[in-house]
Amino acid sequence: MGPVGTAAVRDPGGAALPRGFWAAVRVWLEKPQVANRRLSGAAVQAEGTVPLGESGEIPPSFATAGAGGGGGGQEGRAAGAAELGRLWREVQGQLPLPPPLTGWGGPGELRAVLRTLLPRGRPAAPPARELVVQDVYNGTVTFLPLEENSEGKYQVKKCNIYQIQLKHIKDEEWSVSVVAPFPEDWFSDGIVYPKLAWLGNELLSKLAKWSVEQKPSEFKSTLSLISVAKYSKVYQDLKEKYKEMVKVWPEVTDPEKFVYEDVAIATYLLILWEEERKEKGLTKKQSFVDLGCGNGLLVHILNNEGHSGRGIDVRRRKIWDMYGPKTHLEEATIIPGDSHLFPDTDWLIGNHSDELTPWIPVIAARSSYSCCYFVLPCCFFDFHGKYSRRQSKKTQYREYLDFVAQIGFVCGFRVEEDCLRIPSTKRVSFIGKSRTYPAAEHALVDKQITEFINSRQTCAVAMWDRRVGFNHEDDCGGLCKEAGSEPPEDETETAESLSLREVAEHLDKEILKKLKSEYGGLQTLLKNNHQVFEVLNGRVHIRDWRKEKPPSKTKPEVKRRLSAEAFKTRLCWFFIHHPDGCSLPSEACPYAHGTEELRKSQMIKKKKHIQ
Repeated sequence: MGPVGTAAVRDPGGAALPRGFWAAVRVWLEKPQVANRRLSGAAVQAEGTVPLGESGEIPPSFATAGAGGGGGGQEGRAAGAAELGRLWREVQGQLPLPPPLTGWGGPGELRAVLRTLLPRGRPAAPPARELVVQDVYNGTVTFLPLEENSEGKYQVKKCNIYQIQLKHIKDEEWSVSVVAPFPEDWFSDGIVYPKLAWLGNELLSKLAKWSVEQKPSEFKSTLSLISVAKYSKVYQDLKEKYKEMVKVWPEVTDPEKFVYEDVAIATYLLILWEEERKEKGLTKKQSFVDLGCGNGLLVHILNNEGHSGRGIDVRRRKIWDMYGPKTHLEEATIIPGDSHLFPDTDWLIGNHSDELTPWIPVIAARSSYSCCYFVLPCCFFDFHGKYSRRQSKKTQYREYLDFVAQIGFVCGFRVEEDCLRIPSTKRVSFIGKSRTYPAAEHALVDKQITEFINSRQTCAVAMWDRRVGFNHEDDCGGLCKEAGSEPPEDETETAESLSLREVAEHLDKEILKKLKSEYGGLQTLLKNNHQVFEVLNGRVHIRDWRKEKPPSKTKPEVKRRLSAEAFKTRLCWFFIHHPDGCSLPSEACPYAHGTEELRKSQMIKKKKHIQ
């Protein structure tokens, strides 16, 4: 047995180990991509206890994986049990190995996991199967790579067996080790089988850290509702198919992020909908409406993949003209109410839909009894304005997610939560595809929805929302007497600005830490982006360029010249991102209204004079 690496672990108070070790092993089993970036994930086909004796029969406590493993129903579970039992019988006879691998016969039970490792990239390396055996009593987990021979039987790839061990030294001192029985024969393909040095350094350090730092997650596991194996294949296919979009992207937004994020969301929906058709015995592909569709790429992909549907947004984007007639996009205002329902649509989509996010379950519930929804919340909005925090025990993001889930429950949906695999800090989605009530009770549920919406209403937020074109007075129920009027003078500053502390509370701790190390902190970042933000007396305002004074003639000549030469050398943030565009006409704005106005920077550079 060859030692690959050992890490000392300290467990103050004895609260974390050994439980934390097995939680860390579970991460490596189910989500190996968090450590090995060349993997897209792992599909767990089956798991359960295996016998210590010679019979090889699977005991009653055997269990198989859920949707993530692609087991799929009673037939899949039975197949998984049979496969695990067959593999265990074959493997037992192939392991005349030295200690501690022969230590499996000790007290306690052995637990086996059958998983498939899924490589990332294209052309993708073939998936690799592993049988993983956990000996809880002895604190070991052994990874047995499997190879299929010409007869269709699996054999253990002995050269690549490795084991992770937990040992208690004394008191609060423990160690985590990686060992390999045949280190001299180890084969590395750099993907599924990393080098032994990687296992003994990178993986080992992560396992040691996770063992004592594991905290209960606020969120579901990534892709918990669909098959990871199927997702990996479909995503790679779509990524290859639509990668040219990155090269021709006409928007000022980052094409790498937006193209691959929409490809990932489309992949998720396509698999989700395929599973729904199987469950319900449907042959026709689902129709959809994407509310607040933005650049429309998600609509474009779904249309191309055979789903009839359209996207609606308050503002047209340049890229819409590139998609062609098969992609259906509309520039229109969405007004949550009886005039904007979709009775003939199977699914409503809200992908980072901002102010519309809380309304999407409502619109789905009122459109028809069969209408479903998918929503991916981002910015924090209530029905009638910004969402206000009501408790401090949760993060703001988790609290808002719970609010969006609550809306779905109130609307009579069985709400499911999942975490997407996208390049965004806001990755949690909600799915409502079935109801908790019979169709005959629709009127009762609709009344419940109305009462819930009205309960969220306050007088201070009756205003015209320019983004979605919804006059919040419509649903006020008479509570707001002077709807649309200016707020009281003492509330003006609160409505138009936030303190630096309030801005910081909207950001995750990791983002704040990154801002500190890369930009000098939040306040420095805001001041450096003076085109958009203004920081006065510790409060952050959106800059109002209508109030800006023209450059003073008393300024030093060099400063006036620099200001003139910087004119139109950067794009106007408001022109690009604000629903109403820039408040200044093009000739008065110092920033470019579109790429056609951009000028090359001619800033004066100091020259060194060599004496």
